Amino acid sequence: QVQLVESGGGSVQTGGSLRLSCAASGYTYSRYCMGWFRQTPGKEREGVAGINKDGSTRYADSVKGRFTLSQDAKNTLYLQMNSLKPEDTAMYYCAAGRFHCNYWFASGPSPVSDWGQGTQVTVSS
Repeated sequence: QVQLVESGGGSVQTGGSLRLSCAASGYTYSRYCMGWFRQTPGKEREGVAGINKDGSTRYADSVKGRFTLSQDAKNTLYLQMNSLKPEDTAMYYCAAGRFHCNYWFASGPSPVSDWGQGTQVTVSS
């Protein structure tokens, strides 16, 4: 099992920036993809960004060029979010899974095996 603890959410105005962090512990070696989903009320969780073990990354089209995902040697994930828009408002969840990140964007949240507790991001206009 993998434990994921998020931090860094908050409220910003349109055009602002936030950085989310996710500290991972446990059997992280068994997870191939780690990254972030987000969810708004009444909608399914959608993939935002993921990083594979080989270092390759995948982003949702809606965040490309604005969000950057990185990972340090201690398995902490960072999601740098710039040029934030009101439509980025959501609960953001750190996630880990056994399969390539492409499955997250093709299949939704079902390939994810581990979830963090979530952190709220609110962008006001």
